[in-house]
Amino acid sequence: MKKLSTFLLSLTFLFGMHLSAQGTDGIPANEMESVSVDGSTVGVDAEEVTAEGEAAFNPGSTIIGHVTDAHSWHMFDYFDKSGKEHAVAIPLPVILINDGHLDVFMSSKFHHGHADYKGYRLIGGGIEKEEIVCVDNSGQILQDESGKMVKPIDLSITKVPAAIMIIVVLLIVIVMIAKNGYKKRENQAPKGLQSLVEMLVVFVRDSIVRPMIGEKHYEKYLPYMLTLFFFIFFSNCMGLIPFFPAGANVTGNLAVTATLAVITFLITNLSGNKHYWVDIFNTPGVPAWLKIFPLMPIVELVGVFTKPIVLMIRLFANMTAGHIVILGFVVIIFIISNTISMGVGAGVSVISVVFSVFISVLECLVAYIQAFVFTMLSALYIGMAVHEPHHVEA
Repeated sequence: MKKLSTFLLSLTFLFGMHLSAQGTDGIPANEMESVSVDGSTVGVDAEEVTAEGEAAFNPGSTIIGHVTDAHSWHMFDYFDKSGKEHAVAIPLPVILINDGHLDVFMSSKFHHGHADYKGYRLIGGGIEKEEIVCVDNSGQILQDESGKMVKPIDLSITKVPAAIMIIVVLLIVIVMIAKNGYKKRENQAPKGLQSLVEMLVVFVRDSIVRPMIGEKHYEKYLPYMLTLFFFIFFSNCMGLIPFFPAGANVTGNLAVTATLAVITFLITNLSGNKHYWVDIFNTPGVPAWLKIFPLMPIVELVGVFTKPIVLMIRLFANMTAGHIVILGFVVIIFIISNTISMGVGAGVSVISVVFSVFISVLECLVAYIQAFVFTMLSALYIGMAVHEPHHVEA
């Protein structure tokens, strides 16, 4: 436990340093560079700029900017000899389709949102969603007849998809190491990483899949359930580490959780037997008048679609909330330092770090619980769809 606390304390400290490096007053470097010398602003709201023309700390933008997706992977910031701040980020591929034309280039061409490239501009970030819009030769954002901004079809590999690729590769490596361990140590007790993988596999099989789906059908769905559990658990854990190649809020992205929920929804309903559909449209034990007036069938049918929605929102909300709470405790340090004094901020930092470590420990537990709950409910829904009653009603 002492080693875990020390590790989490180190991560929190590194994350605080990461935040402090994102701007002189805590604001990201790309927003700092948007402020001109004469006090006018480019790309920063006027309320975010002080009377001296300096960028003010925006806690909401800082927090949301760390839990949302982006077209580049921010690493750190540095100051050059003239005192100007620059952001260092890993550029990611930008893939756009506009008027039938395919444009592929790296996100570094946008220079953190300060330059247009090939008639495109990167806008947003922070509280606002980061997106790419079309611009004309004069630099004006193109608008359609309804006044909406013209946007290309964006198929870019952003931070979340890039993190998913990294997680998938790491999972494959872990599984292959465990597989080779079985070949080298045949008929021997598992050792090292092999023992950890075996423990989780046996747990998912015997404590989740077999009881929920049943002895007859569980082996058919076991590979999907194992993939689901390991992907969610590993993504949750990687999201708690605040530096590359981790740090991306994969399971805090609605598109990711929605995709997992839709896969469970399709498997459940495509696997549903006759009794599953009969119970939906002719629910047993329900008065006949409720079946004639189709109240219960409607309720049951709505339940078919609400189940994946609940899966999607539960995982998204729990993981995002945990990240926001940890970020909130860290951001308090900069708020106090800017509004009161650096000394008071340093004193508050001790309390903030302690609470951040406490929430981080809870997040480690939540990372496991959310993987367990998502897998268990998916197995439960599939088990209900393939369940065969022991009696046939007359």
